Amino acid sequence: LIRVRCKAGNFRYELQPSADISTLVQKIVDSVQADPTTITLSNQPRGGERNVTELRGKNLESLGLKHGDLLFVSYQSEVAEVQPSAPATSGELAPSTLYPPADATHRPWELVKEDPVDEYWRQRDGKIPRSRDARFCKHGANAMCDYCMPLEPYDPAYHTEHSIKHLSYHAYLRKLSPSKPTSSSTSIALPPLEPLSYKVKDPCPNGKHAPWPAGICSSCQPSAITLQPQPFRMVDHLEFSTHEIVNRFLDVWRRTGTQRFGWLLGRYEPYDKVPMGIKAVVEAIHEPPQEGELDGLTLGLPWEDEKYIRELAAKVVAPLTIVGYIFTDLDPSEEDRTKNVYKRHPDSFFLSSLEVIFAATLELQNPTPSRSSVTGKFSSRLVTAVATATEEGGIDINAYQASEQACAMVDADMIEASVDPGIVRIKLEDRSENAARYVPDVFFRYKNEYGIDVQKSAKPSFPVEYLLVNVTHGFPQNPSPLFLSNKFPIENRPGLEDQDIQKIMRELARLNAPEVSGDSSAMQKEPGLIHQIVEYLSDWHLVAFLRTTGLFSEDDMKLLVRATSSASSGDPQIFQELFKSGSWETLMTFTRENAPSQQQLPPQQTVDADMDDLPQEIRNQIAEMEGHAPAAGTNTGVRVCPHCTFENNHGGTDCEICGLPL
Repeated sequence: LIRVRCKAGNFRYELQPSADISTLVQKIVDSVQADPTTITLSNQPRGGERNVTELRGKNLESLGLKHGDLLFVSYQSEVAEVQPSAPATSGELAPSTLYPPADATHRPWELVKEDPVDEYWRQRDGKIPRSRDARFCKHGANAMCDYCMPLEPYDPAYHTEHSIKHLSYHAYLRKLSPSKPTSSSTSIALPPLEPLSYKVKDPCPNGKHAPWPAGICSSCQPSAITLQPQPFRMVDHLEFSTHEIVNRFLDVWRRTGTQRFGWLLGRYEPYDKVPMGIKAVVEAIHEPPQEGELDGLTLGLPWEDEKYIRELAAKVVAPLTIVGYIFTDLDPSEEDRTKNVYKRHPDSFFLSSLEVIFAATLELQNPTPSRSSVTGKFSSRLVTAVATATEEGGIDINAYQASEQACAMVDADMIEASVDPGIVRIKLEDRSENAARYVPDVFFRYKNEYGIDVQKSAKPSFPVEYLLVNVTHGFPQNPSPLFLSNKFPIENRPGLEDQDIQKIMRELARLNAPEVSGDSSAMQKEPGLIHQIVEYLSDWHLVAFLRTTGLFSEDDMKLLVRATSSASSGDPQIFQELFKSGSWETLMTFTRENAPSQQQLPPQQTVDADMDDLPQEIRNQIAEMEGHAPAAGTNTGVRVCPHCTFENNHGGTDCEICGLPL
């Protein structure tokens, strides 16, 4: 037994007399964050220090250390930059894990690059301004008192008055770390946040027993958990840049009745409705490969194209990232097929236990970089959006996040979904070698029928609402989307919307793009036609599809993404650069050869290209509704219901199936 005393406290380590000194040094490094090259050992409080680098290759017995000896250790927490060294020769010692590079022991929060919205709020005090109170303020216009001085962003009275349920992330940081005087040193201040962890500490800080599951003690086991509402939220608002984004996403459900999933591509911006608030602005919904069903869907994770889509989104003028995901849960009512069943409400559930675990898993995979966390990462800004029915039977979007406690419980493999969607089950403890799981005591508090606050054990199950954080959502009053169009066929919709390069060339030929884009003076001569070409190209799904065709080089692809995402600015310069690129000229060459221009098409061929993909009976119905003669062989006595598409043979005015007027 070797005792160690240092500035971090006292430690005890059990070692064999024949153990190398590097074993003791490794245990000291694991106990305190120290630079191994600066550790010195001594058998007295002052004097006689020897650096551990001088003791390499020696064991404890050769150094005269016996059972119960006390060593005094000094070290430096900060690590100087380590210069790369040449490979070790046969006569030199190989690099040891006891002496890691500087970045491994450097303070991780100092190396973090935060999101621009975090940088924005860190440069501002975030205080809530107040105007002069006519009743209580007795001072002049240039003075200030308690009735008109700005409020802190975490002021509870302000949040209660404006019905703000959660503190914003940066307001929560200001509450944990109030403003310090300018003379104080920020370099010695530790970050206020530490991610929750409900796992058993391995190795144990005491080092007196075998690692879990062979042994456990009060120092390495997690404390009891009390579930409580999270006081803050990482994202305060979810905003879709236009209504058309959601409408196009819902088209699959409207046409097939099956559920749908999509990733939300957007960016984070300041949100002025909440003190120091953050909102996620969605610019596009990218749909991965999936199989929709009437009551669910099958999704493959990890997503194969995720890397390429993230890289493509990062090339946008205002760089985009995955800010969340959305899925549908819609079920038409049997009594009225025009309305949906109201399933998610306070008396049932908002997110099912399976959906919360799924959300927590994705949030763990997408942490938020933060200089306020000791690990450099804290929680996540990934938002879960659900398109579901309202109480009136309409369609609305609800947004949530899994709480930090939910993510920690999923990370510790403590919870699982249940048959009841509003209930979360706690797993049983498992001490097997391959699947060890420690489950501490879990409690939650609620008010009983007498209004008394009661604490209850969460084993074996508890309500899922304890793991949720609400997020508001909406649409802008003055939309200004990055992409002007959303009409190009969406990816991974086989049979409904097929992406085809021939469609792109047909449309570009119809817009006379080969001649217009090749004429440098066309910007002044035909601005209307140029605007149509720009609007057609400014479509996320079109850009994402062109990446897969191989027609655009990497540099020209960057130019295409920047041009199509800056179309709303009205600057023609970037499109002039695009039209002069080699990849665009290649596309125009194929367009001239494979798709004739609009003037060369006969009049009967100038129809919507989407009509070519429709079955013959559907085109007959459209022709009949427009007053044209139906195709030969069509039964004129059959009337198709416009609501449920049932073919009615009777002469009545209402549909036999849904009862709605024909």
